[in-house]
Amino acid sequence: MNLRVVAMMLIAAACMGAASLIAKALGSGPDALHPFQVSAGRFVFALAALSIGAVALRPRIVQPNLPLHVTRVFLGWGGVTCLFAAVALMPVADATAITFINPIIAMLLAIPLLGERVGKWRFAAAGIAFSGALLLIRPGTDAMQPAALIALAGAVLMGAEVIAIKRLTAREAPFQILIVNNIIGCVIALTVASFVWNAPSSLQWLGLAGLGLCVVSAQVCFLQAMKGEASFAMPFFYTTLIFAALLDFALFGVIPSGLSLIGAATIVGAALLLVWREHVAAKVSRV
Repeated sequence: MNLRVVAMMLIAAACMGAASLIAKALGSGPDALHPFQVSAGRFVFALAALSIGAVALRPRIVQPNLPLHVTRVFLGWGGVTCLFAAVALMPVADATAITFINPIIAMLLAIPLLGERVGKWRFAAAGIAFSGALLLIRPGTDAMQPAALIALAGAVLMGAEVIAIKRLTAREAPFQILIVNNIIGCVIALTVASFVWNAPSSLQWLGLAGLGLCVVSAQVCFLQAMKGEASFAMPFFYTTLIFAALLDFALFGVIPSGLSLIGAATIVGAALLLVWREHVAAKVSRV
């Protein structure tokens, strides 16, 4: 069972790394697509893949909580659009590392929105993650990456999305959440993208299809892995950084700087600290 969890999470990480690289390729160069178009492609082709799955699996769909779904989709669409915009302007591993702050942001938002209590260890993890983000953004220096602020905005939106997902998963099945999310996401993303639309080339259409398939594959594998113990599965998802860095180097020749590596390691360390404390707390509660 543990090997299956590891395999599913590694596949999810590889797919997310590949999705970020495809988004970078689509959003770079003289014929670059607008981030809104890239995001729309992600939703359209992900929905196409999920629709095929729905025909095969025939899942039972209960009454969805549409206001909560719409809120979740707006947050997720905004977050992924920010990520796609950021990766086109900075190293993929740096942008990905910054978005990994989203569990910390979700934890902080859970205090006022879900009434959860946060102890000293969780606040310590938040402080460590923030310091790692500063190393990547490097404010007040000539090396400051303005695009990192876009990635940071994406992390905030994704963190807020986690709160909506937590509420949805208590009421609805995972496949229903995925397909409703992508239906609403298609409507929103295509509407916004229509204002900046440029006809993609054949190769760009292929890239958009690959992006959607990578994202939905990552989502499915992630959900499968999370059926096991979350504290065991989550650390393997952070290998996304490794996949993203390797692909960025192979395709674009980008070599992360020393400060970028330290910043990314700091953020991942903070997230792992949070996972470890959740594991310890869960063990204590079972005693």
